[in-house]
Amino acid sequence: MNKHKTSGPGFSWLFKMAWRDGKASGRKLIIFMASIVLGIAAVVSIQSFGENLKDTIALESKALMGADFKIDSDDPPNERVLQIMDSLGGPKAKEINFASMAAFPQHEATKLMQVRGIEGGFPFYGELETQPVSAASAYQKEGAALVDATVMLQLGIQPGDSIKIGKVSLPIAGALNAVPGSTAIFSSVAPPVLIPYRFIEESGLVQTGSRIDYEFYFTAAPSADMEKLDEKLDPMLDAEEADLDTHTSTSDRLGRRYENFGKFLNLVAFIALLLGCVGIASAIHIYIKEKLRAVAVLKCLGASKKQTFLIYLIQVAMMGLIGGLVGTVAGLLLQQVFPLLLEGLLPVDVQITFSLQVIVMGVLLGIFMSVLFALYPLIGTLYISPLQALRVIKEESKKSRKAVILVSAGIFLFIFLFSLWLLEDWVYSLAFVGGILLTFAILAGVAYLFMQAIRKYFPQQWGFVARQSLLNLFRPQNQTLTLVLAIGVGTFLISTLYFSKDLLLAQASIESQSSSPNMILLDVQSEQRQALSQTIKAKDLPVLSDIPIVTMRVQSLAGRSVQEIRKDSTSRVNGWVLDHEFRTTYRDSLIASESIESGSWTAEGENLNPVPVSISTNFAEDAKVDVGDKLVFNVQGVLLEAVVGSIRKVDWSRMQLNFSLVFPEGVLEKAPQFHVLTTKLPGKEKSAELQQELVKKYPNVSIIDLQQVLNVIEMLLGRISWIINFMAFFSILTGIIVLLGAIRTSKYQRIRESVLLRTLGAKSKQILNITALEYIYLGVLGGLSGVLLSLISSQLLAWLVFESPFTPSLIPFLIIFPGIVLLVLVIGLSNSLSVIRKPPLEVLRKEVS
Repeated sequence: MNKHKTSGPGFSWLFKMAWRDGKASGRKLIIFMASIVLGIAAVVSIQSFGENLKDTIALESKALMGADFKIDSDDPPNERVLQIMDSLGGPKAKEINFASMAAFPQHEATKLMQVRGIEGGFPFYGELETQPVSAASAYQKEGAALVDATVMLQLGIQPGDSIKIGKVSLPIAGALNAVPGSTAIFSSVAPPVLIPYRFIEESGLVQTGSRIDYEFYFTAAPSADMEKLDEKLDPMLDAEEADLDTHTSTSDRLGRRYENFGKFLNLVAFIALLLGCVGIASAIHIYIKEKLRAVAVLKCLGASKKQTFLIYLIQVAMMGLIGGLVGTVAGLLLQQVFPLLLEGLLPVDVQITFSLQVIVMGVLLGIFMSVLFALYPLIGTLYISPLQALRVIKEESKKSRKAVILVSAGIFLFIFLFSLWLLEDWVYSLAFVGGILLTFAILAGVAYLFMQAIRKYFPQQWGFVARQSLLNLFRPQNQTLTLVLAIGVGTFLISTLYFSKDLLLAQASIESQSSSPNMILLDVQSEQRQALSQTIKAKDLPVLSDIPIVTMRVQSLAGRSVQEIRKDSTSRVNGWVLDHEFRTTYRDSLIASESIESGSWTAEGENLNPVPVSISTNFAEDAKVDVGDKLVFNVQGVLLEAVVGSIRKVDWSRMQLNFSLVFPEGVLEKAPQFHVLTTKLPGKEKSAELQQELVKKYPNVSIIDLQQVLNVIEMLLGRISWIINFMAFFSILTGIIVLLGAIRTSKYQRIRESVLLRTLGAKSKQILNITALEYIYLGVLGGLSGVLLSLISSQLLAWLVFESPFTPSLIPFLIIFPGIVLLVLVIGLSNSLSVIRKPPLEVLRKEVS
C-alpha cells in the first residue's frame, strides 16, 4: 500500500493547471508580458552594444593608436629619454603636433587646425583614409599636405590647391577622411592636417609658450607583454617628464570613457524596465482578484494553499520567460541601430555580435523581475478560504505582514544589486535606488493626495458628467495610482532630459548682449602684443583682456620632491599634478569666475619670499596641500619658491580662461612668457576678415572662435540628448503598454458601469464624455506631476551642481505635457468605444461567452 501513497499532485499537474487556466486568460497575461518586453529590450540592446564596442576597441587597439606603443612629451626629449628610446630599438616613426591657423590663399580662407608633422611609416596598423587613395603614401615624398575632408568640402578646396602653415606653403595632395583613433565630431573644432615632419621647423611655429606635443611610435613583437613594458618604463619616463602609452592602456581608457556613457543609458533603460514591473504588479493584482473564486474552488477540491500559489506563480514565471525571450531578441536586433545613432562619436566601426552572457541575462531578468514584482499580489492567494467560493460579495485577500516586508526587501535588494552591477559603485547605486524610490514615492503621493482632496472637497455643484468622471477614479479595482506612476515617470524622464540639455547649453552659451569675448588669440609673443592690439583696435574692435602666460612644472610639494612622491606607493597625490606643465598667470585681482575659499589674496609680491600663490580647489585637493604649505616650481629651468597664500573656487564651466595657479604681480614679469588676447566681434563676416589679416601678419598666432566651439558643443549635446531621448522613449512606450494593460484589465468593470448607466438612462455621448474626462484627469495629473518634478530636480541641479541660474525650456510644458494628455485620452477612448457603441445586452452576452 505504501508504494502507492503520494503526497499530492506533482509539478506536472501544477504545470498543466497553470497552462489550462492561463489559456483562458491569455489576453490579460499577454499584456502583462508586454509590460516588461520593452524594458528588457532596452537593457539588452545597451548591454550588448556596450560589450561589442568594448570588444571592438580592444580588438582594434593597435589600429586606434597606429602602433604598439608610443612615448610622448610636451618638450623635446632630453638625453635620458633618448637613451631609453635607443634601448627599445629606436622609434619607427615620429610626430610633432600642435594647433595653428592655416590659410588657403586661393580661397581667401583661414581655419584653426591641428597640424601633425609626421616622419616614417605611421600608421603601422590601420590606415590613413584619403581621397585619392594614393595621397596617403605619396604626401611625404612629394612634400605635400593632407587636409581634413570636411574642411575641403566646406571651403571648396581641391587637390593641387595650396595651404599655408606659418611660413611654409605646401600643395594639397588629397582629402583626409580618417586618421587612426580620431572621431569626426571631436575633430571639428581643430580638424587635422598632415604634413611631412621636415617642414615643421621651417614653419617658424615652434616658439616660446607654444603647446607642442612630441610623439615617438614603436612596434613590438606579437608576444610582447605591454603591461610589463608599461610597469617598467612608465616610472622612468615620468621622472623625465615624458609618458608611455601602450595600445592596450589607450584602448582601456577609451573603453572606460564610452562604458560610462553606456552605464548611464543602461540606467535609463532599467527605469523603463522598473516601470514595466510596476505594471506587472498592478496587472497581477487585478488578475488575482478576478481569480479569487477559482482559487477558493481549487481549495474546496483539496488543493493546498501552496499548490494554488504555485499554479499562478508558474503562470507568471512562464510569461516572464516568454517576455524575457522576446525582449532579448528585440534588444539584440535593436543594437543594430546604435552605430547609426552614434555616427561621428565612435572611433571604430563596431562589429555586432551576439553574446551568450547578455542573452542569458535578458532571459533571467525577465523571469526574476516578473516573479519578484508579482509576489506581492500573489501572496494573497495563500490566505483565501474555501468558503469564499460560496460568497457573492468578494472580499479583499489578506496578506502576511512578514511576507510583504520580505518581498519589499527582496525587490529593493535586487534593484540595488542590479544597479551595482551596472555602475560598479555602491554609493552611486544607493543614490540611484534612493532617487528611484523618491520619484516613485512623490508621484504616488501626488496621486494619493489628489484622491484624498477630491474625497474631502468633492465638487457637489458640478454637473453629472464631471462628477461621475471624478468618482471613476475611486471605483473598485481602480488603477489610478498605476496610471499616474506610468504617465508621471515617462514624462519626468523626457522633461528632465530636455531641462538638463538646456542647462548644459546655458553653461556654454555666449550671450550676444554681454561683453564676454567670442574670440581668443593664443601664442602671442611679448614683442607682438602692441602691434597685434593696434590691428584689432584699428577695426573698431575692443581688446577685452591681455593675459600673460608662464609655463612651469611642480618641483616639490610641502617639502617633498616630485621624485620622492612618485616613489612613495602610499602617496595620495594625483599623478597629473606631478606630470603636468602648468600654464600660469599673474594679476592683482580676482576675476568673475573666482572666489576665495580660504587664506587671503595677495596682489603684489615683488619683495616677498617665498611668493604667495593662489591655487584652485581642485589643485589643492589633488596635490594634498593647504594654506601655508611650501611649494617649489620649475619655471623653465629656474626654481621658484612659493607658499600657498589662498585657495580659490573656480567656475571652470564658464567660457573664459581660468587657471589652477595665479601669482601676484611683481614676480613673473621677467620670465619667458607669451600672451593671450581676447576680443568680441559682431558677426561672421567681421570675424573672417580679422582672422585673414591676423594670419597674414602673425602666422604663429592661433585663433579660437568661441562661437564655433559653442556650435560643436551644441551639436555634441544634441546628438547625445537624441540618443538619451531614444532610450527614454522606451519608458514612454512602456508606460503606454502599462496604460493599455491597466485599461484592459479594468475593462469588465467599465462594462458593468456602462451597462448600469445606460440602464438608468444615460446616453452614449454622456458615457463617452465621462470616460474622456476621466482619462484627461489621469493624463493631466500624471503629466503635470512629471513635468513639475523634473523642473524641481533640474532647478536643484542648477543650484547644487552647476551653481548657475536656470531658465527652463518651454518644450516640456507646450509640447510634451499636452502630447502626453492627448495620448492618454486617445488610448483610453479607443479601448472604450467598443463598450459604448453596442447595446448593453449584446455586450453582456459577448463578455459571458
